[in-house]
Amino acid sequence: MNDMSSMPDPLDGLYEAEAWEDFDGMRPMSDQRKARGRLPRDSDWALRLRAIVSRSDASVFSPAAAAMPRTNLFAAPGGSAAAPARAETWSGLQMIQPRARAFGQDGAPLAHHDRDGPVSRAFDLLRTRLMHSLRQNGWSRIAIAAPTSGCGATFTAVNLAMALSRVPGSRSVLMDLNQRKPGVADALNLHGVGEMRRFLSGQVSLGQHILRLSDTLALGLNTAPFQNSADILHDRRTADVLEHMHTALAPDVVLYDLPAVLDFDDLGAFLPQVDGVLLISDGTRTTARHIEECERVLAGQAPLLGVILNRARPSSLRL
Repeated sequence: MNDMSSMPDPLDGLYEAEAWEDFDGMRPMSDQRKARGRLPRDSDWALRLRAIVSRSDASVFSPAAAAMPRTNLFAAPGGSAAAPARAETWSGLQMIQPRARAFGQDGAPLAHHDRDGPVSRAFDLLRTRLMHSLRQNGWSRIAIAAPTSGCGATFTAVNLAMALSRVPGSRSVLMDLNQRKPGVADALNLHGVGEMRRFLSGQVSLGQHILRLSDTLALGLNTAPFQNSADILHDRRTADVLEHMHTALAPDVVLYDLPAVLDFDDLGAFLPQVDGVLLISDGTRTTARHIEECERVLAGQAPLLGVILNRARPSSLRL
């Protein structure tokens, strides 16, 4: 072993040579160490060091740190993990049991109940591509809307949320912001689940409004249509309420189901709150002009993550 006692101590100038003390009271010290002096117990440096040591049981090396917070699966590399207190908020949400059924007049099923079908596989593929995009960009808040009403935005939002919820250890939130014609609660056959406008205005707390479908999926539902919904989305209180929700629940992704882009101004009012937009087109009614007009609405406001073709005609799929 190398003898380091003859090497100069860079901290010599911080000690008082005449006020040294052997801290353990038992270990013999060489004359050279005694002459050099020790840090007095009541010195400013000793008090600071003692304070640091007393806080050590809160450090990442202590037993209390064994239960580390859950990592955000979709956050950009290097992002911070959720605080432990947020896990209590998520687990404290009221759990509900949906009675899911066929969705829409044409009986399009919820893909969650037919995992081997082509619809389910399509949503799994959409989920994977969305997760990659969110992770690469550090995004989490996605709006889902269609150019015009009836294109299947709610159908897409519900099925995509279900697909995301199958990712173990993840957290997703689906918010029904289509207050003009709410459909998420109806798709899951849930009734009497509250009014979104009361939550967004701060009249109802997060714990009273947000429900948990599973360990990986929470829902913000609405059963009362409200035709002045764009006014609420412009309100600064809405941004504050949703920011609080995001902080408290620490979700990996939040899906916002919104009214038609070209029929109402809800999406335009809400764009400052989202990281990107998924546009749902209908192969039987959406035109190229509709898509172009939606792109103009989004220009400079939020990125268009993709255009999803619903009810595709066989001819449109031919190569």
